[in-house]
Amino acid sequence: MSTDATTRYADVYDHVRKTLVELFELDADDVKPEARLYEDLDIDSIDAVDLVVELKQFTGRRINPDDFKAVRTIDDVVKAVEGLIQR
Repeated sequence: MSTDATTRYADVYDHVRKTLVELFELDADDVKPEARLYEDLDIDSIDAVDLVVELKQFTGRRINPDDFKAVRTIDDVVKAVEGLIQR
């Protein structure tokens, strides 16, 4: 990863982590790249919609639900958001 890509990933990860902690009152230590949304963090489909709405505001882009169909972990969320930003 280039330095710019590393920085962008870190920025997006920090935002996603902060958002999850604030929206769902999660322990920040539990929000790691490998954490699974449903199994580890107990994020349900309603919570996922809330997260997508917030990420839409963060990116300023329309989010296609298909972009998030394969999302299972925090790392997946970060990569999906990075993809939106790069469009």
